[in-house]
Amino acid sequence: MTCFFKTALTVLAVTAAPLAFGSVASAQVSGIATVNPTIAIAKTKAFSAAYSQIGTQYKSYFDQIDARNKTLNGLRAQLDTNSDKQLTQEELDAAVRAKNPVLQSIDTEEAEIQKLQTPAIKAQMFAVESIFKEYGNAQQQVVTSKKIGVILSPDAFIYAPAQADVTDDITAALDARIPTVSTTPPADWQPQRNTVSLHQQLQQLLVASARSQAAQQQQQPPAAQPASR
Repeated sequence: MTCFFKTALTVLAVTAAPLAFGSVASAQVSGIATVNPTIAIAKTKAFSAAYSQIGTQYKSYFDQIDARNKTLNGLRAQLDTNSDKQLTQEELDAAVRAKNPVLQSIDTEEAEIQKLQTPAIKAQMFAVESIFKEYGNAQQQVVTSKKIGVILSPDAFIYAPAQADVTDDITAALDARIPTVSTTPPADWQPQRNTVSLHQQLQQLLVASARSQAAQQQQQPPAAQPASR
């Protein structure tokens, strides 16, 4: 197992849900365009279906991870000497100096969580890498059809009209080229370096989207109750 795969194990496994991002109306783009590759991949049908399948396939693993995370939080709380719900480096250092046995329990729980995460995260990475392999072809298809000369990342623009964003166009091209992907990697498969980085970006995107949707739901007024007769 490569060191890159190990770094990804720190990312919480998330099941894909519809992303809280608007769609840009397709329009003719000439010259310079912008695209967010991470969002383009995250909005594909293949990505959503793969993550949904993994969420179902490894549900028992995720349930165990949730239970162990609760145990882990309880152990960490024992080291929170000032009870501010923030475990600081100073508090950790104090526990180390005191040879607090809770530290060993924390290490054990973290190791078990990592072990439980491994199969699901590897399946996610395999699906992501399969989609990404078609990204260059999908982008070239959009470049050709829209006569684009230059594509820049969104943060390279001070201003760009909405129609300059071809993210949704690339998503559509990916959907046509690779509507589904496998979530079962070969036994000896290891992710490429860029796959690990992309997977982490996608996980962060999913977490941000889930938080945004949860915040929107909290802001919605409660549904009116039917009048009693």
